[in-house]
Formats: sequence, structure tokens, C-alpha cells
Amino acid sequence: MPSTRPRLRLFSRAWCHLCHDMLVALEALRDEPGQVAFEIEVLDVDTDPLLEQRYDELVPVLADACGNELCHYFLDAVKVREYLSAFR
Repeated sequence: MPSTRPRLRLFSRAWCHLCHDMLVALEALRDEPGQVAFEIEVLDVDTDPLLEQRYDELVPVLADACGNELCHYFLDAVKVREYLSAFR
């Protein structure tokens, strides 16, 4: 059975400290009491030339499953919570 949880896509790089920081912040957000459960898909832009071309200097970029950008560089927790509230 497919997951009904919203999926957030984190476009990242292995060596990027801002990317690591955003992932940690996302995991903390996911652990908040009463938060909508969501999945985090981490995509390394350096493994795909098209992703690297699109997101090169913008990483980390957080997007919804359709590719709509929610934030980049730093987690915009307010915007992410607003997005997730549609799944309640």
C-alpha cells in the first residue's frame, strides 16, 4: 500500500553543512508533538547532471513532491508547517 504521508524532497550535497543543518532541522520539525507525519527524500544533486544544473548554488533546496520549492539555504519552518497543514 502506497504511503499517504506527504513527501518533502531535500536537494542536497554530501559535503554541504547547510544541507546537513536543514536535514537536522527537518527531522526536529517532524518530531514535534502534533506534527503531520511526513517523509524526507534526500537527493544528492551531484549524482545527476540535470539536478546539479538546476540547483547548483541554491542547495539546500526543500521542495514538495511536485517540485515546488518551499525554501532554500535555511529551513523556513513557518512555510513548511503551513504546507503540511493541508494534510491534516
